[in-house]
Amino acid sequence: MSKLMSPITLRGLTLRNRTIVAPMCQYSARDGFANDWHMVHLGRFGMGGFGLVVFEATGILPEARISYGDLGLWKDEHVAPLARIVAFLHSQGAAAGIQLAHAGRKASTPVAWNGPAELASEEQRRAVGYEHWRPVAPSAESHDPANPDFQVPAALDQDGIRRVIRGFVAAAQRAEQAGFDVVEIHAAHGYLLNQFLSPLANHRTDEYGGSRENRMRLVLEVTEAVRAVWPQEKPLLARLSVSDNAEGGWSVEDSVVLATELKARGVDAVDCSSGGFAQGRIRSAQNYQVPFARAVKSGAGIPTVAVGVLGNVAAAEAILEQGEADFIALARGALDDPNWALHANREQGGDYTLWPVQSRRVAEYDRLTK
Repeated sequence: MSKLMSPITLRGLTLRNRTIVAPMCQYSARDGFANDWHMVHLGRFGMGGFGLVVFEATGILPEARISYGDLGLWKDEHVAPLARIVAFLHSQGAAAGIQLAHAGRKASTPVAWNGPAELASEEQRRAVGYEHWRPVAPSAESHDPANPDFQVPAALDQDGIRRVIRGFVAAAQRAEQAGFDVVEIHAAHGYLLNQFLSPLANHRTDEYGGSRENRMRLVLEVTEAVRAVWPQEKPLLARLSVSDNAEGGWSVEDSVVLATELKARGVDAVDCSSGGFAQGRIRSAQNYQVPFARAVKSGAGIPTVAVGVLGNVAAAEAILEQGEADFIALARGALDDPNWALHANREQGGDYTLWPVQSRRVAEYDRLTK
């Protein structure tokens, strides 16, 4: 069996293979509620043979959402629609994860396909669940002053920071009620926890700003609090922007230090991405973020998830064989081919047992008659 398609265990969870569907925002919820779109969007990846399907960045508080169309877990009523999707993924042999997130100063941004014409009337705004609010952040500075989609946020005070931590804890408890196997703490892509980490966004002078130790404080407090309520037999992941890709920003060296601290606090794997600030840009190419996963894995001694244009099966296999990462995560690649894991298994010499029983015999018949 190929490394890519071999089982792997984190704590009490064994994944059927090392393929992951990375979180992808759909901007299709109303008041945070999952609906039929999310069921079909996510369910197809379970049918497609992936080992773990991670739900989109899910707001821990109403103001934590990137947009009014994001999923939420800030109230008990959000649990049941998510549990329905989790149960379907389980029925297909896939594990279910959820990315818990706070957008910080990148919150309350528009949904791309709902422009002024689509939001002209109150009836139109109600139909899509339109909301608008002032974001919060470590410092009262816009993500991008040149872009009117981003507001100047309010700087969080101590009460606001405590509210954020409580929000992560309560959302993790609701994720357990919904039956999720994995929680991922989102500390990447220029969102709130990443904002606290990065000197590009954090200009505080209290215990949450200044030194690297201070800037890491909130991420570590959130991690400790979530790990305390998340069942010990279930894995906890963290997603990091390993580098801001900008001068004077968060660096690979910083991420190795942080990942070491996260590991000590019960994080089981680090999902390694990069960027997220207006000052940092990186050109995408095949496997372009794999060096970040390799650096964190070797430097902190923790399993890592590789991301970033990894759809080539042979290349994905090589990444795992060479020990650069422990998991392969796809986002756009999974959208392009929701059956990527099934096809990868066949390309690596596997049979059709990974296919859903309803389509397995058809697939086998097609192979025999070609």
